[in-house]
Amino acid sequence: MLVDKFGRVIDYLRISVTELCNFKCRYCMPEDNQFNNIGRDNILSYEEMFEFVKICLDNGVKKVRLTGGEPLVRKDIQKFVKMINDYKPGLDLAMTTNGYYLKQKAKELREAGLKRLNISLDTLDAKKANFLARKEVLSYVLAGIDEAVNEGFVIKLNTVALRGVNDGELIELLEFAKSKNAQIRYIEFMENTHAASDLKGLKKDDILEILSKKYSIKEITKSPNSPSSLFVTSDGYKFGIIDPHKHDFCASCNRLRLSADGLLIPCLYYEDGQSIKEAMRARDYTKAREILKAVLDAKPEKNKWENDGKGEISSRAFYQTGG
Repeated sequence: MLVDKFGRVIDYLRISVTELCNFKCRYCMPEDNQFNNIGRDNILSYEEMFEFVKICLDNGVKKVRLTGGEPLVRKDIQKFVKMINDYKPGLDLAMTTNGYYLKQKAKELREAGLKRLNISLDTLDAKKANFLARKEVLSYVLAGIDEAVNEGFVIKLNTVALRGVNDGELIELLEFAKSKNAQIRYIEFMENTHAASDLKGLKKDDILEILSKKYSIKEITKSPNSPSSLFVTSDGYKFGIIDPHKHDFCASCNRLRLSADGLLIPCLYYEDGQSIKEAMRARDYTKAREILKAVLDAKPEKNKWENDGKGEISSRAFYQTGG
C-alpha cells in the first residue's frame, strides 16, 4: 500500500502517454504554441511505462487513467491498454480524451479492456467549439461520443465553464449528457500561465445558479476520493462540479502522475517531480521503487490554488500532465 506523509492512501495513477495534442484549447495552451517537442527518444516506451505500472499495481494502485496531451494521437495506444488490462483484468482502467478520434478508436479500445471514458465537451455550438479548440472539431467529437455510447463505455463529459462563452449552454449540455446516459462534470477554469488571458471562469455557485433556473438541485455525498462535488436534480439526474479552489479539494487526494518522458509528479499543480526514465531503461526496478517512495514523501498537503485562486499559479502545462 502507498501512503503519503499526510496519511492519504495513494491508489490512483494517471499516465500522460504523450504531450502532443490535435487541439490548441484556449484554456490549456497559447495560440502560438508549437510544443516543446521532447523527442521520441525521450518518451517512455509502452513497455517501460508498463513495468512501472506493474510496480504501482503490486503496491496497491487500483485505478489507472491514460491522458495526454491527447492520448489517442499516440500510435497503438490500444496495445498499451491491453498490456495493463491483461496484467490486472479487474482494474479500473480509464482514459481522458477530447473525443476527436473516438469514432475510429472506440471499438478497439473497448476490446483491449478500457472501461471508462472522460470526454471533453465544452459546447454544442460548432463556432464556439472552433473558437475554443482553434480548429473545427465538434462534429468529430459528437460522432466519437455516439460511438463510445454504442460500445458500452461508462462515460463522463467534462465541461470547462467559461463566462461569456458557454455559460448560456450549461443547461443544454446537462440535458445532452443525460440523453447519452453520461454524467456531466462542470470544471472551474483553472488558472495557468499557458491559458489565454481573456478567459474568465465560472465558480461553483455561478454554475448552480444557472442550472437552478430550470432544476431544483440538492448536493449529495460524493465518493471519498472524487475531486468532484456531486449534485442531483429534481428529476434524479446526478452531475458534478470540480472546484479546485475549495479548501478540501486536496484532503482526500489519492493520485500520482507520470509524464510521457518519465517524470513522476506528486501533484498537478506542484512544480517538483523526479524522473524514473533512467531507472526504467536500466531495468533498475529497485531504484524506481526508491523514486516512487521519494515522490510520495514529497506529495504536498495542498495545491497552489487555495484561497479562492489567489495562491500561486502553476507554470506546468496541462498537456504535460493530463489536466
